[in-house]
Amino acid sequence: MKPAKRRAGIPGGSHLLRFRAVAGSVLLLAATIVHAKLNIVATTADLAALAQAIGGQEVAITALARPTEDPHFVDAKPSFIVKLSRADALIHGGAELESAWLAPLLAGARNAKILPGAPGNIRACQGVQMLEVPDALDRSHGDIHAAGNPHFLVAPENARIVATHLAEVFGQLDPPSAALYAANRKAFTEQLEARRRVWRNALAPFKGARLVAYHNSWPYFAREFGLEISLFLEPKPGIPPSAAHLAMVMARMKEQQVRVILHDPYLDRRTAETVARTTGARVVNVTQYPGGVKGSEGGYLEMMDYLVNTLAQALAAASPAPPAAPGAQPK
Repeated sequence: MKPAKRRAGIPGGSHLLRFRAVAGSVLLLAATIVHAKLNIVATTADLAALAQAIGGQEVAITALARPTEDPHFVDAKPSFIVKLSRADALIHGGAELESAWLAPLLAGARNAKILPGAPGNIRACQGVQMLEVPDALDRSHGDIHAAGNPHFLVAPENARIVATHLAEVFGQLDPPSAALYAANRKAFTEQLEARRRVWRNALAPFKGARLVAYHNSWPYFAREFGLEISLFLEPKPGIPPSAAHLAMVMARMKEQQVRVILHDPYLDRRTAETVARTTGARVVNVTQYPGGVKGSEGGYLEMMDYLVNTLAQALAAASPAPPAAPGAQPK
């Protein structure tokens, strides 16, 4: 009886196939690692929106504070520590807005990549001309910040500065995608400048108009658009309104014919409405964070669109009618 013939093929073929399968998996895993997205954590929604505009598909963004939440007093959840421990970069304002809750989270995360001084610790205020920098820290003046007023991103020029800074840092952290980040920065700033002209035109008729805010969050916005926001429902930053202070504010509003009160979603609306009823003003829902109020959803540009358009409409409605020409008959 003749011995059975061996099957044609390469000796050890099954082993070779298994080797190729394993090798392919290793190469696929390596490619995935090489092209992994940058894992970015931002403290607030405005910073997250700018990071998304610059990073595009190459980044995964997590915002810690909700857009409806007071960024001074965020509930520091244990899940935030986990997110920070896995982050390649942390974007924060850098002007102490989040200092009360961010520092303990960083300590708990123990992530050397995002500690102060590390490349992945991104201070958004770098390069921004800060307003209201105190000569000395005196807590009797309320909740003031040594680096200046931290609400700087509602000025489009500052958004441009931050976007440029993010593109540079992202490119350093992820060199293969640096050209993409630079291209995204260019596209974003071009759109920003085009919208900036539209925003200025929309608010130009109201240059010099006086407004009231609950908290001193709007000096950069006021400077950008030629508005005056110097009356606040808080007697000092972070100090609850008193009856005596509100009486003074209402008296000045009547004297100066101030008809608009800016109200952020996380502040006491009842106080603002009481003042509005007494003075004949209107409360206008505003936000500095995309998604903070209905109509502001989207990115930074959409949030600014909402803010400018809403304020322009409120100021137009609150403006007194122009005086009639001499000899004109009433309609």
